[in-house]
Amino acid sequence: MLRILCLALCSLLTHARADPGALLRLGMDIMNQVQSAMDESHILEKMAAEAGKKQPGMKPIKGITNLKVKDVQLPVITLNFVPGVGIFQCVSTGMTITGKSFMGGNMEIIVALNITATNQLLRDEETGLPVFKSEGCEVILVSVKTNLPSNMLPKVVNKFLDSTLHKVLPGLMCPAIDAVLVYVNRKWTNLSDPMPVGQMGTIKYVLTSTPATTASYIQLDFSPVVQQQNGKPIKLADAGEALVFPKGHAEGSSQLLLPDTLLSTELALLQKSFHVNVQDTMIGELPPQTTETLAGFIPEVSVAYPKSTPLTTQIKIKKPPKVTMKTGKSLLHFHGTLEMFAAWQRGKAPMSVFLLEVHFNLKVQYSVRENRLQMATSLDRLLSLSRKSSSIGNFNEKELTGFITDYLEEAYIPVVNDVLQVGLPLPDFLAMNYNLAELDVVENALMLDLKLG
Repeated sequence: MLRILCLALCSLLTHARADPGALLRLGMDIMNQVQSAMDESHILEKMAAEAGKKQPGMKPIKGITNLKVKDVQLPVITLNFVPGVGIFQCVSTGMTITGKSFMGGNMEIIVALNITATNQLLRDEETGLPVFKSEGCEVILVSVKTNLPSNMLPKVVNKFLDSTLHKVLPGLMCPAIDAVLVYVNRKWTNLSDPMPVGQMGTIKYVLTSTPATTASYIQLDFSPVVQQQNGKPIKLADAGEALVFPKGHAEGSSQLLLPDTLLSTELALLQKSFHVNVQDTMIGELPPQTTETLAGFIPEVSVAYPKSTPLTTQIKIKKPPKVTMKTGKSLLHFHGTLEMFAAWQRGKAPMSVFLLEVHFNLKVQYSVRENRLQMATSLDRLLSLSRKSSSIGNFNEKELTGFITDYLEEAYIPVVNDVLQVGLPLPDFLAMNYNLAELDVVENALMLDLKLG
């Protein structure tokens, strides 16, 4: 059985960074897209069609005229990671070369061959994008069959075939490898483009370090850049601990690791969108939002408002939202104020009843839709309430815990989930379909186990 040798060197020249904002591991499942790229581009068939055409500067091949290539076999590409080096790659295919031989008759040469090349993944200095570049292409003949007369001297036939094939094949096959890499490189072009987070800003993923190659994967570091709508960047919080992949992945699989600090930074763009002003009196399963209902929790309200008066509520998030993750559980922390107003008279501005500082957590469930990370929340618990001001005198704000908790669940959480529907963009590379990914909350990060389907 022929042992297929494959050569390709992957290295990415990027700026070093000790604390990447996201990590990507490319396993053999993703790297095998080179196979699909060659199939999609039909490049070997195109090269075969060009073989019979006269090319500028190409010398005629002695002993054969009317050269044509047909019956190109579907290529088989084999890849293997080499620790510290890159990827070994080999393309195995076959074809039939036809033409008029030096003896005057029609000639057919049926060949099986391997194409090996050293492919490097470099960083384009102008765009900052990764680009594949081929070097040292070689064509290795596996088998050769011909219809030349059997009574010809073997040495003559072999010399003719050797001379012919070594002139034809490299010029035919090696440009095919380059063309496939150009095709693959197009799939990197959107990687560093800014992607919108709603209408409040953008995020782009910038490659920051040379990938490390092991026996199972190539790892790339990203330094995400989050910018507000006015172009002002938001600095990523210090993760505190090194971002590392958990163990136990299937051999050859690919993963994307997003730290909770990155998600927090992206949600900071949406901070103002989490402000709400609720004027509805009837909300879900809640009792009517009136001073009469509120007086059932704090009697002081009935003294200031003897007649039942509609309430409006204003919630403002005073600190950037913060995402935390422990294995199997993710929380979204909100620190802000909740202020309730009552209308004294129609046409008059509502008067503040009280202003509370609040801290509460939301449980987060993650999914992917249309290649964007989606977050759906539900109330975990109300952590603290403290009175900042009051127009009804002193009262025990702890008596409002149940009332405020129910209010957050019925009136505020739906607003949060509506805002989060904008989704958070994921790195756009190699036409990756994240919708198939399996998501898992790990320590301090969200891991996407990438699938090709």
